Amino acid sequence: MTNLFRLRVAVPLLLLLFGAFGTGVAWAQSAPQQLEPFFTTATRTPANERTLGTATDYIGADEIARRQVGSLAALIGDAAGAPMLASGAWGGATAIFLRGANSNQTLFLVDGLRMNDPNTDYAVFLGGACVSACDSLEIAHGPQSTLYGGEAIGGVVSLRAQRGQGEPQARIAIEAGSFGTVQGAINAQGESGVTAYNVSLQGGHTDNDRPNNAFDSVNATLRLDRTVNDHVEIGSTLRWFHGDYESPGDRYTNDPDNTEREDNLLVTLFTEVKTGDDWRTRVTWGGQDRRFRSDNPGAFGTQVTLVKNWRAVFDWQSTFSGIECHHFTGGLTAEANHTRNTGFGAINERQQLLAFFLQDEFSPVDDVYLTAGLRSDDFDTFGRKTTGRATAAWLVAQRRLKLRASYGTAFRSPSFLDLYGQSTYYVGNPNLRPESARGWDAGIDYYLPADGSSLSATWFENRFSDLIVYDFASFPGTVVNVERARTRGIELKADLVVNDATHFLFGYTYLEADNLTQSIRLLRRPRHRASTDLWCDFGHGFSMGAGVRWVAQREDVDAATYLTIDGEDYTVARVYAAYAVNDRLTFKMRVENALDEDFEEVNGYPQPGVGAYVSAEWRF
Repeated sequence: MTNLFRLRVAVPLLLLLFGAFGTGVAWAQSAPQQLEPFFTTATRTPANERTLGTATDYIGADEIARRQVGSLAALIGDAAGAPMLASGAWGGATAIFLRGANSNQTLFLVDGLRMNDPNTDYAVFLGGACVSACDSLEIAHGPQSTLYGGEAIGGVVSLRAQRGQGEPQARIAIEAGSFGTVQGAINAQGESGVTAYNVSLQGGHTDNDRPNNAFDSVNATLRLDRTVNDHVEIGSTLRWFHGDYESPGDRYTNDPDNTEREDNLLVTLFTEVKTGDDWRTRVTWGGQDRRFRSDNPGAFGTQVTLVKNWRAVFDWQSTFSGIECHHFTGGLTAEANHTRNTGFGAINERQQLLAFFLQDEFSPVDDVYLTAGLRSDDFDTFGRKTTGRATAAWLVAQRRLKLRASYGTAFRSPSFLDLYGQSTYYVGNPNLRPESARGWDAGIDYYLPADGSSLSATWFENRFSDLIVYDFASFPGTVVNVERARTRGIELKADLVVNDATHFLFGYTYLEADNLTQSIRLLRRPRHRASTDLWCDFGHGFSMGAGVRWVAQREDVDAATYLTIDGEDYTVARVYAAYAVNDRLTFKMRVENALDEDFEEVNGYPQPGVGAYVSAEWRF
């Protein structure tokens, strides 16, 4: 089927749902209100979303459950400015190109802990991890190194386990469907006296659509909180991902024997201390242990690549609000990491980091909110890097309209392979500088009368320098800082709540992404990308939704010839429904790739065809 035909079919899927409320559409009226502050990645502090000068996306646990999106990659992929590329089906390595930044230029935070760096890959975790009833997801767009250090060039993706609240409750869910898929999940959360808990365990199996492409996974999430007294709270989080993936490679190679296995464990302990009304301090100790193994059998034996990443983090921040109109946040981050990689470059290296940061959130007049910050990162491998960021937000028209802008600098550290790698035809370059970027954006947000409804538009531009590339002119080969690039475009978003029974989401990104040194377009960044989701509650326990994702005009690499080609355009639709028999029992159904689109996000790696799944959920 052609993409035009698919669009003609997909759009009516959404329009049919709109017919549920016919001609009687009315916005739920409410007076302008100031939402309660909550912790936001954009400032590291509790803040009202309407006061932020940073473009952000926030998706809570209720929204995740309503849309029946269990995959972390699928959830992120619906956000404006966040194109996803999967090298295969569920469980395959997946990358994000946030605002056109490279796949290694977006920082992932998991429960407040850095999960990736140039030596610790997020691609396997992103391709196979699930989101649970514990989780919320936030994306802060644009350079964020001033608060979080390296790799936060395109932005920060933050996955966070939420504090348990209310009466104790539990949920069990079982799902089965196409491609031999079977999954199960159990979640329990609540409060008991001064202790709160939120725990989730889920996992399953799928054969995927290709032969020899099975994926087995386990995801565990735990958060514990305890109130010691009126001034002190302590807590901890644990998150574990295990994945076994049969990786046949691209469809030209189709090697049936390759396997990949990853275990990724992240643990944090944290303490929050309130000293009077003006001081608040948070201390976090964290650790990560990642083990990745790739087995590639061949005529001359099995090639085994083993990657071990270990990280220890101490993060301290203190916030002072004792000066009128100002809110100061400062602190330090100390980190030690060790990477061992038996593959190309034979890496066995350690690195230590000490960083200091300071930020001021201030409001010189009513409805004007400004932030300014600086950070200095000192690495024992390549030296020091200083970054800065400033944002502004101005609420007008009875606080219904927000004008905002931001400017920031960011960097990506050179990897151990870049600095120290050794092989027969390659040698690292210990004199490398970090990749640098500066970016700005300007946008407008309009908050409709319906609670939670908004429209937004953002223009952004990022410029990259000192990009690290392979130097083919030297022997043995090495890497150097030579290239420059630029990405710019428009992000449009709509989040509409109608009659408390209908929720419509829309996101569109127009992106120009160019390598300025070579005067070519950057690979795998689509010029056009749009996604929609419409959900309706029909009453009597029945609800239904549908979503469409469209991608067009991108450059790719032919997996057989390695030549640059025009990537295919594609349109993918999904439909989902739920029926609550009572307060305890709910049946759910979803159809992925409902139009049976034949497409590849990365050339040579086909995505699964149409798949149907049913599940039952029991609450107690």
